[in-house]
Amino acid sequence: MVTVPASTLAHYSRFSRFNSPYPAHDEGRAIDLYPDSNRGLSPVAGEVLDTRTVSAPPRPYAAAEDHLILLDTGDHVARILHVDPAVGAGDHVDVGDPLGEMVRSGFFAPWVDNHVHLGFRPPDANPHRAAGSLPIETPVDVHATDWDGTGVVREAGETSVHLDAPAHPSPGTWAGLAGAPGVALDGGCPHYGGGGVRPPLDGPVTVAGERVGVAAGECVTWEDITVVANGRPITGLSLFLARDVLGTKLVCPDHDFTVGDRVSVAVRRER
Repeated sequence: MVTVPASTLAHYSRFSRFNSPYPAHDEGRAIDLYPDSNRGLSPVAGEVLDTRTVSAPPRPYAAAEDHLILLDTGDHVARILHVDPAVGAGDHVDVGDPLGEMVRSGFFAPWVDNHVHLGFRPPDANPHRAAGSLPIETPVDVHATDWDGTGVVREAGETSVHLDAPAHPSPGTWAGLAGAPGVALDGGCPHYGGGGVRPPLDGPVTVAGERVGVAAGECVTWEDITVVANGRPITGLSLFLARDVLGTKLVCPDHDFTVGDRVSVAVRRER
């Protein structure tokens, strides 16, 4: 188990361990960190071991290449992705130091915001491989925030919209959408294979009063559901833990929402 401490998370506005379709995030073994700017801030201190450019899936909206930065933290090897490195082998960096500009590559779905991906490998393992990454823990308190499924569009993009609700209960602390009393959800519901909860839970989780899945420890299996917004099916909900601004992100390519629209979200169980 590798700890990403509160002092590190404070450099970022949002984080997620489960909001990804990639196996590196299975069981929360990687974390995506979202800065307020496009600078890729280092989430670890250590010596740069290597940087490598890798080909990404071709997407019309994304860069054709991504980058891997490997750092020796003393106890583990940290694997950092989605940053065009301005550092090289032998450089020392501290937590919060800029590593380079973030890259929006073909590994990103069109609704995914720029972020720093972080995982850890044992020092005796092949650091270039993601499989076998170590479990990650984030020892911060999280407010589980209730939501009735309604809100007003505060930001509208091509493939997603952000609602203003639920409001963050205590800006400067961490909060997420409640899936059960005292339990916050993390992940892409239901468009990615699974999600997560914090703290751990064994039992059902809900969104806007409707059951969406079942938690076993930290991991959630989504059930056969469809999320609808104003009566129309959408891809799903993008769920994070946020420090200052919460709200809800709706993943909805080809939507026709505009800023100021009132939206009602519901969950439809498929039978």
